[in-house]
Amino acid sequence: MQQLASNAQLRATIARWALFTVPLCLGLGLLSARLSGSVPDNPWFAALDKPALYPPPIVFPIVWSVLYVLMGLALALIAAARGARGRLPVVLAFAVQLALNLAWSPVFFVEHRITLALGIIVALIVALLITIVLAWRVRRMAGALLFPYMLWVCFASMINLQILQLNPYADGAEGPGVVTRVQL
Repeated sequence: MQQLASNAQLRATIARWALFTVPLCLGLGLLSARLSGSVPDNPWFAALDKPALYPPPIVFPIVWSVLYVLMGLALALIAAARGARGRLPVVLAFAVQLALNLAWSPVFFVEHRITLALGIIVALIVALLITIVLAWRVRRMAGALLFPYMLWVCFASMINLQILQLNPYADGAEGPGVVTRVQL
């Protein structure tokens, strides 16, 4: 069997792709978070009741940064698989799941549409599952790199659902300070 590229050449190709895909995923994630104000001191979000399983706020930027790096590496592995059967469907599925991922923050934090955000995250889970299956067929490591992301998104969907259950009055609420709690 004739080898088209050495292992060193393949690693170099993956590294070159990663220099593009990792910053791309990180940058888009950061942009979505910044534009949507998805920070713990967001007035609307701060006023919501949080479920018991809600982690400390510092966990979110750390976890999402790691996940965006893993996503970028997975995409780099797929992009470097030139000539691989099924490469284009993986890239398209990746783009769909990333678009859903990036849509969640503005819907939740800007529009305050908790139910719609839950629908987006459920669609994200389905798109991500499809992406993992397709990626696994092209490069198993690419599929494996997306597993922590899937676990986190499932966890985030539980948080989204519980926030909706605890704050039904806040779903679709207008303005940053509309949630008012009165304790007697």
